[in-house]
Amino acid sequence: MQTLSQKFLTPAEQDKISNLVQQVEQETSGEIVPMVVSASHSYPVAMIYGASVLALPLALLLMPLIGGLFWMGSQNVWIFLVLFILLYGLFYGLIQRCSWLKRLFLSQKQIDAEVEEAAITAFFTEKLHKTREANGILLFISLIERKVWVLGDSGVNDRIDPAQWQGIVTLITDGIKEKRQCEAICAAIAETGKILKTHFPARKDDRNELHNLILR
Repeated sequence: MQTLSQKFLTPAEQDKISNLVQQVEQETSGEIVPMVVSASHSYPVAMIYGASVLALPLALLLMPLIGGLFWMGSQNVWIFLVLFILLYGLFYGLIQRCSWLKRLFLSQKQIDAEVEEAAITAFFTEKLHKTREANGILLFISLIERKVWVLGDSGVNDRIDPAQWQGIVTLITDGIKEKRQCEAICAAIAETGKILKTHFPARKDDRNELHNLILR
């Protein structure tokens, strides 16, 4: 079964992005890695909390109805427990599968922290810190959270103000909201290439050191 990140871009769009990265990198020694992940975290606490919040009032509401139906009393604690367990399992599975429902039980602080941690982890696991000139840059897109992070290596941060990447973030997030994610990512790659080219011109012995697109 396809993941959310695989559904986010068609195979043709994936090829288009990969080819554009390759083309842009011919004009700079910088390495651009767009990465799309379905989610930055599984958020088990959100699923537990959400399932409990939804199951508890519904179990209390149904308890007198079921109790009266089976002549067991309207305040039977065993009926409540059975209903709560059944409803909890139902809502837990539903929240697990529905990203929009899961988001309802996530705080903005939690989202920001998890996406930041996932982006930093990906930066190192995908070896962006091991380029020859320390000029790798990660365009990290986390779908469930609807967040984008741009992370540059030490060589990039020494020459380019990290605040300059906010325009890239806005470019991608606005495009995703408008359902034109491929065009937005391509525009972000092209703009990133322009910025890198100024500080990291192409080298004669340059080679492709990193993936042109990562989907997780």
